[in-house]
Amino acid sequence: MKLVKLIANLGYGSRKDVTQLFRAGRITDAAGEVLYADDVVPYESIRVDDEPLDPPPGVVLMMNKPLGVTCSRKDPGRVVYDLLPPRYNVRSPVLSSVGRLDRDTSGLLLFTDDGALLHRIISPKAQVAKVYEATLAEDLRGDEGPLFASGTMMLESEKEPLAPAVLQVLGPRRARLTVTEGRYHQVRRMFAAAGNHVETLQRISVGGLLLGTLPLGEWRVLDADDVALIFTAPGNL
Repeated sequence: MKLVKLIANLGYGSRKDVTQLFRAGRITDAAGEVLYADDVVPYESIRVDDEPLDPPPGVVLMMNKPLGVTCSRKDPGRVVYDLLPPRYNVRSPVLSSVGRLDRDTSGLLLFTDDGALLHRIISPKAQVAKVYEATLAEDLRGDEGPLFASGTMMLESEKEPLAPAVLQVLGPRRARLTVTEGRYHQVRRMFAAAGNHVETLQRISVGGLLLGTLPLGEWRVLDADDVALIFTAPGNL
């Protein structure tokens, strides 16, 4: 791919804009030598205004999504894409969230422009575990664990029972729930079906990839080892 198209696809501007960057000498190699549009150089050596290029296509990001933002591009309020650099919103291929967290749920959210990887993560066949921590309006009764683990629990308007889920009690009104599906508002609906109400909800891991200490509202690029963790069992939380 020609450098002009490559850099334009990363969101640095239209092809005309990127051509102007070349003409202005703002695109260089790692040694500071000015590059030209027909040069052939390693991706990692390209600089725009002395800064390395953003990650190439196939990128995977993780974000610690805050409350009050939605996983949408069209919502009239704040959206998760507002927390990324503006050029990430116009990359080609498009950077999409891997599943969604609702406005009132915080925590680990993934993004990728790799459609095959996205579908692999969210596919029911993959059974990638998602772990959530919830605070509840009422004390746990004690029968929620067996109910959630039964594999027979039905949610309102659903035609298929939920896959078994694992409940860990953290306190009278605090719990950690591991699910392998991604049904609409699943965790909230499960507790509602058990006669309780979720007051706060945070996703803390996807597979073996942990949210860790990533600050609220911040994001980072994942490397190959990070991505591989997504398809392993949750680790020590």
